[in-house]
Order: sequence, then structure tokens, then C-alpha cells
Amino acid sequence: MSKPSLAVSRGAPEERRLVHKIDFFILTFCCLSYFLNYLDRSNLSNAYVSGMKEDLGFEGDQLNQITTCFTVGYVIGQIPSNLSLNYVKPRYFFPAMMVVWACLTMLTASAHSPQAIMAIRFFQGIAESSTFVGTHYILGSWYTERELGKRSGIFTASGLAGTMIGGFIQSGIYSSLNSRHGLAGWRWLFLVDGLITLPVALYGFLLFPDTPATTAACYLTPAERALAVSRLPPADPAHANTAVFSWAFARSVLASWEWWGFVVLWIIAGETESFSSNSLLALYMKSSPTTKYSITQLNNYPTGVPAVGIVSTLFWATLTDAARGKRYLVGYFIAATGVATSAMVLAASHYPGTARSETTVFAAYYWAGVVYACQATFFAWANDTMRAREPAFRAVVLAGMNLGSNAVNAWWSILFYGAAMAPWFTRGMYAMIAVSVALGAWTAGLVWVSSRAEAKSATASGGDRPLEERESDADVSFREARGHKREQSSV
Repeated sequence: MSKPSLAVSRGAPEERRLVHKIDFFILTFCCLSYFLNYLDRSNLSNAYVSGMKEDLGFEGDQLNQITTCFTVGYVIGQIPSNLSLNYVKPRYFFPAMMVVWACLTMLTASAHSPQAIMAIRFFQGIAESSTFVGTHYILGSWYTERELGKRSGIFTASGLAGTMIGGFIQSGIYSSLNSRHGLAGWRWLFLVDGLITLPVALYGFLLFPDTPATTAACYLTPAERALAVSRLPPADPAHANTAVFSWAFARSVLASWEWWGFVVLWIIAGETESFSSNSLLALYMKSSPTTKYSITQLNNYPTGVPAVGIVSTLFWATLTDAARGKRYLVGYFIAATGVATSAMVLAASHYPGTARSETTVFAAYYWAGVVYACQATFFAWANDTMRAREPAFRAVVLAGMNLGSNAVNAWWSILFYGAAMAPWFTRGMYAMIAVSVALGAWTAGLVWVSSRAEAKSATASGGDRPLEERESDADVSFREARGHKREQSSV
């Protein structure tokens, strides 16, 4: 007779209580961290147009050089940051990185040359590289396949929300503090952004729950800790490899289909976000052949793009949680969107200066905002696929995805979406069609490869029973902890 499944013995109320707890403490910290990450990263452009350019004597493309310095540091930090989570508890590592980037942000307020900011932003990029991929690693450590998409979507949406309201926050700081105590408003931007980051870091240090296997959170009972471990499948012993800093481990990652499949997937998908990430609608409006837009309109109208992105992200994250094993569907949707919206802009460029052209362009760019949905869903897909792998392997692949995307985007945006190419970005439209077609093809190939790998793994395991019916040592630990709790209650 088969053993009873843990899913029945542990009971839905207990699991719901656990999920509610980790939702609160993980998502509040990670979403606040990502939001502040955005503020600290974006305040440079706000400061630049608020007096920093004149005060520090910026020349030529020095602002772009600062952005490049940040990107280089951000790319360098991806894999080391995620690997560190296997050796340093996340509740120590995340807050420490936040304190570092908060201090560097405040240090920027004392800069007296563009070169000084270049050096600061390089190290700030290294510190901030921990947030995005580190959060996806943590989410994959706690949540099941049915839960992961929505949580990844909420996390992504917090960053998009930052793109919508960050400018308003920065404007308020500048208008209320400019010249206060003899400091220019742009210097106050950096000081305030750094200061508001510190309380969130303290919150993470005190209450972030680490991972299920290492958590010592005071708000989780022993039974809940055992349940948290038992909810997710254990790593396949065949993939166990503790010598992370070795050539053998590096070869195992680089020779895996997961590395090449998901890294290339996100490199391609990341470029389908170029319409939004390069602020093409704002650049189009600035150079519009039809309408002269006011400063307020230039700032407000483009916020509709991330608003569409938030709705699309949450919709697809929820949908693919329900349709288990179907996260790849978003790849086909994004591919079709990229082709259609690019074609619309190209068509509008043939009849410029008309109301019809203007309407077509706005419709295309707002529609293109839906491509943000692939961010949360693709990282959830990668997490789902690598559940049987050792944590360090998963950490490296997730970091590699973001590393590859940022490395390509550093030159891709200059080549295809430079500001001088406004308003039509004709070269960029054709590039978007190409990457959208490539995304559809790569998604199909990755589905085929992952299906074969899953079938091979199931055959090698020697069993046909669903994973939730296989009792692990963690299941036993949960039942023992629960039984101990009952004994104490009876006494």
C-alpha cells in the first residue's frame, strides 16, 4: 500500500497560513528593494536635468559614459552576487548590498566632477546587481509552480510602478529642498534616496526569512519550516555538486541545455522590451512631425506604457500559474506583438504629419507595453525547470540570463534606438521584427528540448507517480514536527 501524500496530511489551512507569512515578509522587502533600486538608478538623469550638468561641467557624452560604467559593474556583479546567496544568508547579504548602494548614492551628492561619478556608479552597479536576479532565486526557493508566476509578476510590477511614479518623487524632493542648507536640489536627490534605503535594509536584516532550508525566522514555527522544505521537490542527487568554485562545476553549467536555452531566451526577449526600455514614445513625441507637445505631456503620456506592462505582467503571471507547464505561451504572444507593433510604426512612417499616423504610433507603443509580461514569466519558467538542480546551478543560470541581456542591450540600444534616429527608428523597427521572429522560434525549440529532458529524467527516476505523491525526508520531518506540536498541546 502506498504512503499517504503529504499534500493531504498537512492540510490546506496550514499551507495557506505559511504562504501568507512568506508573502508578506518576502514580497514587501523584495518589492521595496526593487523600487528603491530603481530610484537610486534613475536619479542620475533627474539630477542631470536639475542642475548637475552645469554645476559639474559635463561635456559631450559623459552622461552616457557614466551609464556605461554602471552597466559594466552591474554585469560583473550578476553571477558572484547570486552565488554568494549559497554561502551568505540572504538576510545578511541583501541588506549589506543595500547599505553599500545607499552609501554610494549619498556619496554622489559630494561629487565635484563627472569622473568621480563614473567611479561611484561602477561600484554602485556591482552592489545593485544583487536585487533582480537574487530575488528571482529566492522566489524559486520558496514558491511552488502554482504560486511562482504571480509572485514574480508582483515583483516585476513593483519596478514598473517605480518607472511611473519615480519622476514625481524626484520632482518633489527637488522643489522642496533646493538650496536648503546651501545644497543644490540635485545633491539633495542623492542624499534623500540614500537615506530612505537604510530603513528597508534594516527591515530585511531583522525579518527576511532566508531560504526554506536555512530559515530561522521567529514568525515561522518548526512545523511551518519543515512544511516549507517539503513543499518543493528535493534536488536530484545525480546533479549534486558542492564544489561550486571549480572548473568541473563551470563546465557542467556551460555544457547544460538550461544555460544556453534560458540565457539566449532572455537575451532575445530582453530586446523585445526595447520599445519601452529606451523610452521610444517620449523620443517620438519630442520629434513629432505633427504635434508640439508640452513638457507635462512629454512626461505624462509615456507613463501609459508601464501601466499596460503592469496589467499584462499580472495577467500572464496569473494565467501561467493556472496553466501549469505552459509558461512558454507568453513567448509566442510577445513575438506576435513585436512584429505587429513594429509594422504599425513602419506603416505610419509612410504618411507622416497626419492624425492617422499619430494615432497609429501611439497605439503601437501602448500595445508594445505588454512585452514586459515576459520578464516575470520567463524567470518563473527557468525556476520551474531547474527545481531538481542544485541551488548554485540555478543561481548561476538566473544570473547568466540577466548578465547576457544587459551585455547585449548596452550596445543594442545605441545601434538601433539612438535618439538621433527619432521619430521613426526605422532600423530599430526591422530589428524588432527580427528578434520577435527569433523569440518565437527559440521558444518553440526550448519547449522541445525541455520536454525531452523532462521525459528522460522521469525515465531515469524509475517511477511514474506524480512528484507530490513521493514522500521525502522533508515530509517525514514535517509530520514529526507536527506530531511533536500535538503532544505539547495535549500536555
